[in-house]
Amino acid sequence: KTVRHDVIAFLTNVSESVGPEARFLHFGLTSSDVLDTCYSVQLKQSSEIILKDLQGLLKVLKRRALEHKETPMIGRTHGIHAEPITFGLKLASWHEEIRRHLTRLELARGEVSVGKISGAVGTYAHLEPEVEAYVCEKLGLKPDPVSTQVIARDRYAVFFSRLALLASSIERIATEIRHLQRTEVLEVEEFFAKGQKGSSAMPHKRNPVLSENLCGLARLVRSTALPALENMALWHERDISHSSVERIIGPESTVLTDFMLDRLTGLIDKLVVYPKNMKRNLEKMGKLVYSEGVLMKLVQAGLTREEGYRLVQRQAMRSWEEGADFETLVRQDPLIRQRLNEKDLKEIFDLKKSLRHVDTFFRRVFSLGGGNHD
Repeated sequence: KTVRHDVIAFLTNVSESVGPEARFLHFGLTSSDVLDTCYSVQLKQSSEIILKDLQGLLKVLKRRALEHKETPMIGRTHGIHAEPITFGLKLASWHEEIRRHLTRLELARGEVSVGKISGAVGTYAHLEPEVEAYVCEKLGLKPDPVSTQVIARDRYAVFFSRLALLASSIERIATEIRHLQRTEVLEVEEFFAKGQKGSSAMPHKRNPVLSENLCGLARLVRSTALPALENMALWHERDISHSSVERIIGPESTVLTDFMLDRLTGLIDKLVVYPKNMKRNLEKMGKLVYSEGVLMKLVQAGLTREEGYRLVQRQAMRSWEEGADFETLVRQDPLIRQRLNEKDLKEIFDLKKSLRHVDTFFRRVFSLGGGNHD
């Protein structure tokens, strides 16, 4: 209340207990030497916790991806049935994305693992650079090669931007789970514990509340990236406009990210998967999802793409509007049958052929570098 300065108040308090030797306390230093170096230590330690979280999530994603490597389902674009994929491929894509975040955060940890003990404007005017080197080594940091009164805030902006990116990927996964749990789809479902209740009004409800929670928290973590970027532009050798911001976004973004990763790991680990529903949805459109295969065969048989597209779309629209089986319509179309024989048709409507390269993706993700971290 008296000095209106947190570091001076701390030094005054400590000096009262130390005695005459207190005259050397904070000798040649400025407040930011303490605060920025401490902040770097905190962010480095936080990143190590989050990196451990990421490694745990990667292990669960790998296990579930291998479990459902051959579980067929429909791929969707614009929310509309497109072509067959497997649920394992979807999980593998999440694994690869999270692996990229692990690499990014490792780099961001290096960015913030610097200290500064260089005095009022960073010139070592009243102490030697060896003091900074000694302190940083003790703290597991490296000296900032050149500082002002503060460590340049681009380092911290990188860190918070990386967390914002990670939060967005968590939201992408959570959003997908929410869509796949919709009643009309019901291909996966969050684990519903005994005694759990989904609605205060409707006893039948089993809602994707964990995924929804993650989507909401992602917005908060992303919101910390912009102020971190705005903290970069300080006046001259420093001002204090960044300080209040960092006192909020530091703990908020790191604690939330840790919580989100823990929640997502548990969600994926216990995620209930319904292969029968996936198969039912895959077959729902009467084999319309093989339309591109018909088009490609017609092109290979000599038709232009426009001619082939017109023939296939005509039968595809009949199937869509009338509910007729697309394969049957194709087989009954004389213009198509002039170009395609029985062997061609069997290849087109063969699910295994559509998914024949699944192993290629799994080798890439889990054998050629993608699985090194789990």
